[in-house]
Amino acid sequence: MRPLRRRYGGKSIVSEQPLWAPAELVAATGGTLKGTIKRAVHGVSIDTRTLTPGDLFVAIKGEVHDGHDFVVNALKAGAGVALVSRPTPEMLAAGAVIIVDDDPLDGLVRLGKAARLRSKARIIAVTGSVGKTSTKEMLRDALAASGATHVSAASFNNHWGVPLTLARMPADAAYGVFEIGMNHAGEIAPLVNMVQPHIAIITTIAESHLGHFASLDEIADAKAEIFTGLVDGGHAVLNRDSPFFNHLKRIASMRGIRNIASFGRDANAEVRMDSLALHPDCCCITASIYGEKTSYRLGLPGEHMALNSLAVLAAVKLAGADLARAALALASAQPAKGRGVQQRLRLGEGELQLLDESYNANPASVRAAIDLMAQMKPGQNGRRIAVLGDMLELGEFGPKLHADIADVIEQRDIDQVYACGPLMAHLWELLPQSRRGGYAENSTDLKTLLQASLRAGDVVMIKGSLGSRMGLIADALRAEYQAANKERM
Repeated sequence: MRPLRRRYGGKSIVSEQPLWAPAELVAATGGTLKGTIKRAVHGVSIDTRTLTPGDLFVAIKGEVHDGHDFVVNALKAGAGVALVSRPTPEMLAAGAVIIVDDDPLDGLVRLGKAARLRSKARIIAVTGSVGKTSTKEMLRDALAASGATHVSAASFNNHWGVPLTLARMPADAAYGVFEIGMNHAGEIAPLVNMVQPHIAIITTIAESHLGHFASLDEIADAKAEIFTGLVDGGHAVLNRDSPFFNHLKRIASMRGIRNIASFGRDANAEVRMDSLALHPDCCCITASIYGEKTSYRLGLPGEHMALNSLAVLAAVKLAGADLARAALALASAQPAKGRGVQQRLRLGEGELQLLDESYNANPASVRAAIDLMAQMKPGQNGRRIAVLGDMLELGEFGPKLHADIADVIEQRDIDQVYACGPLMAHLWELLPQSRRGGYAENSTDLKTLLQASLRAGDVVMIKGSLGSRMGLIADALRAEYQAANKERM
């Protein structure tokens, strides 16, 4: 059979077999086929904008759109078959459909579970308040050095993203990496019970989504739900430096998990950082990994990235992959979009440095971004400029947590702050006049203020929750100023 190239998270690997044969696809979804599936399905899609000919299109209902409205277009665009619950004559005329009695999302969940059941891959699940996506991406690079690795695309970590990632997992994958997210208690358990990992990583516990919880202890309890899906004999990998380490270890032990590994600077960690050299665009690390001394370069800057790379190498070791190859592969690790991408942009006769952290934000990740910016050296007459939007979902704690950022700004000697949103107003009020760059109610207006003040040599860091739309500012800077070199992505 001719090898098929399939995309996983923007990259591609070659598989010797199709993703789903027509008969097993119908059986796994529990539906009834109308029409003829003319070829094996090699992908699963819920979005016509990213559909590849031959894909299964699943008509799930989202917050804004109902996938059923796009089925005919999907089939005409080359989808091999559509999974629906409300077929119409137009759909049946356009191509093959699998009809399920319940929500097509439930059919996707069944398909994902079938993919997990047939898989012989070593499965790793990652959760935590900060660093899930970056850790997942590092695992992609590290494990791919030893075998075919299937990884969730972007941040597909919710009630539709996890089953979609499972349904896309080829039967011959050697490793699978899944990001598991949550906004509320009780959301991780059903996701991890689909994934059934051999290894479960919790990166750290921080104030993310604190508006939905009474305390950080409750967030820790919610993250600990990842232990419920761990297979018998599986491993939990925990941050030894976290004040919640003993709490999480206790929960894991209560749930019958005997294999508990830890990572961090703590002398008792099984995977311990012995030395760290921080650079603006990378880290150089010496670590002890289960007693084995390893030195490696990580192509991502920041102490937070370095610490999470320890969790990655712990998982590599526990998964039976090649540790030396994994450590070498981490040198080529690159930040995901909006999560620390650095780029030099031409401004007049000089340059400015853009640090794009615009994808999302919470207090811990904002502090980490400011720390990273503090390591970047401005050009002649340049300034370090923090451009900050609201950190959302912090509830009653929001005003204080925003105000607390003022201390970090002072400690790291950030020259100018541009802020937007009602919550960032609490930070703005505490800044001395010398550090005030500009304030606006929204990112559109802030963009105008910022662009009018930029000069060659500036270092500009952009950060905010997704709902703050800070990515608009990063995109505007890239559009306005020509790239001086290739973007690190």
